[in-house]
Amino acid sequence: MSTTTIRIPDDLKSRLAKLAEHEGLSTHGLILDAIAEKTEELEQRHSFYAEAEARYARVLKTGKAITWEDMNAFLDARIAGETVPRPVAKPIVE
Repeated sequence: MSTTTIRIPDDLKSRLAKLAEHEGLSTHGLILDAIAEKTEELEQRHSFYAEAEARYARVLKTGKAITWEDMNAFLDARIAGETVPRPVAKPIVE
């Protein structure tokens, strides 16, 4: 484990100390948890954007996509407990 020094404004440090005590954690532990949580959030966001970009690139490459109407009907059927085939991508008509 490595050491990193951060400067925290006094008011934030006080708030962290109160929250840590309330949660039964050390201030250090609370800060580590917060950093880990934020890191996970940002990693998920970046993964989501990468997936969206890859899917959009596939739409542009193939010229095909699933219409909202087809996807909405599929989802409604699934919610109703029906077993239905997944919608198929069709050429985009502009």
